[in-house]
Amino acid sequence: MPIRRLAETTINRIAAGEVIERPAAAVKELTENALDAGARRIEVILAGGGIERIEIIDDGGGIPADELPLAIERHATSKLQDETLVRIASLGFRGEALPSIGAAARLTLISRPDGQDSAWRIDVAGGAVTPPRPVPGIKGTRAIAEDLFYATPARRKFLRSPRAEAEAAERTVWRLALSAPHVAFRLVSDERVVFDLPAQDDTARVAALFGREAANSMIPLDAQRDDIRLSGLIGPASLNRSTSQLQSFAVNGRPVQDSLLKLSLRLAYRDVIPAGRFPLAALRLDLPNEALDVNVHPAKSELRFADQNGVRSLVIGAINRALAQPVSLGTAPVASLPILAPRQPSGASYAPPPSRIARGFAETELALVAPPAARPVFAAPPSTATAEPDMPDHPLGAPLAQILDTYVLALAADGSLVIVDQHAAHERLTEERLRAQFAEGHVATQPLLVPVVVDLPPMETARLLAESENLAKLGLEIEAFGPGAVLVRGVPAALKEPDAAGLLRDLAAEFAESSTPLALEAKLDSALARLACHRSIRAGRRLQREEIDTLLREMEATPRAATCSHGRPTFLKLTRADLEKLFGRRA
Repeated sequence: MPIRRLAETTINRIAAGEVIERPAAAVKELTENALDAGARRIEVILAGGGIERIEIIDDGGGIPADELPLAIERHATSKLQDETLVRIASLGFRGEALPSIGAAARLTLISRPDGQDSAWRIDVAGGAVTPPRPVPGIKGTRAIAEDLFYATPARRKFLRSPRAEAEAAERTVWRLALSAPHVAFRLVSDERVVFDLPAQDDTARVAALFGREAANSMIPLDAQRDDIRLSGLIGPASLNRSTSQLQSFAVNGRPVQDSLLKLSLRLAYRDVIPAGRFPLAALRLDLPNEALDVNVHPAKSELRFADQNGVRSLVIGAINRALAQPVSLGTAPVASLPILAPRQPSGASYAPPPSRIARGFAETELALVAPPAARPVFAAPPSTATAEPDMPDHPLGAPLAQILDTYVLALAADGSLVIVDQHAAHERLTEERLRAQFAEGHVATQPLLVPVVVDLPPMETARLLAESENLAKLGLEIEAFGPGAVLVRGVPAALKEPDAAGLLRDLAAEFAESSTPLALEAKLDSALARLACHRSIRAGRRLQREEIDTLLREMEATPRAATCSHGRPTFLKLTRADLEKLFGRRA
């Protein structure tokens, strides 16, 4: 086949796929245009996840009527003053966003700058331009993108569900709103107001978007190294989440997801939070424009720092110093996670013995002094390497001791030593009970005498309310309670008195992680596992002999008891041969 030049419309559609790969990218580009135009108020309206319609309304400087045709041409921009690409001060500069959206969707621009008698409108559909014409309109610009990717069906069929695309677009506006607190932001998605924020200072904006409860515990940060300044708010080590959803980075006012900044944040917290948990942070880095390269990718989401080591050192050092400062106990969030009796579901495929765990499982505050390393759980140890004489031949044996108030030692009838992780084991027992109830079609709900109001970031609130029907199937009844809050009316009966705030935050994170169109079953599975985790015996909880005995017997009667909900082992078994190998008695 001979080499030939592609048609201009085909070229534009190919290029559009690199700049606008999903609705969130179109939202980002149009909102950045509004910020670059000096807008003091921006409204973002989404329909169908942004696939059906995206509308951005701002009160910025506007586009003169005679420049509208130029605005939709590729590589035409008013923002690039330095053509050496060394000092880029605006969010946009490539001149690709509007023509890319116009090539892939139906784009309408209505704009009126100061001093112009009326607004003017221009339309672009699949690259075809309708000449500008005067229309009524107020100062500023209104950008409307409809039927996204109708002109490139190959791209459209690979979009995710409208809900998943809406999540991504909302997340994009969340980051932009955090990076520009001086601008009022209103976000509406499918006629639902996600947030409506006035112009604010940095702290107030973080409180509005992270949730006031979280923001009240966060630590201010302000550090400088040479001409690089780091500021913002970070969470104490005790304030962490199961995902990185509540992390925000802005560099020279540009929201970014930069690998260097993410790594530096993780390293700074490495020694103070558990593996698999993520700190909260809203960080702002300011440095000279010439020390930063933003022309790395058309989406402008990647950066290169001239002094990477200096940036990394500043971030890690400043956070370490802030975390080392004394923190008032009154400001640290305290989660109370009651430990409750396992319930035997009717009709389940297994029948554990009547639980005796309830008598000793009322949660208490942990002592602030080191507990004994090991504690025997019977009066006198057996004299031979066998289970207690009165103990039936159970696979997990008879309890011997509790170590570090976390691990249970037991002796099997064949002399093997069994080590049980009490939290992991009880988590599996709980999940199987909840799963059995769910399989029967109903997880029993315990109505709360006093409904609990949980303050959450707006996006987490919206995410939970969107899944309220699924949560009701799991026995968790919630409803909206004003902006940024959820009212909990009922919880699964097996949980009785969970930490509602911690549970809802983790559930919101679970739903954010599994927002693909095929994931309803995965969402419910994740929610069941999260409910089980919040209801299970905690590491560091001292147990009585009868509680340990019941735990072992129920493990033996429960399916899949060898691993917890996260796939980790619940127990280890060391035979005589294993012990002899450990001590070098056997090769």
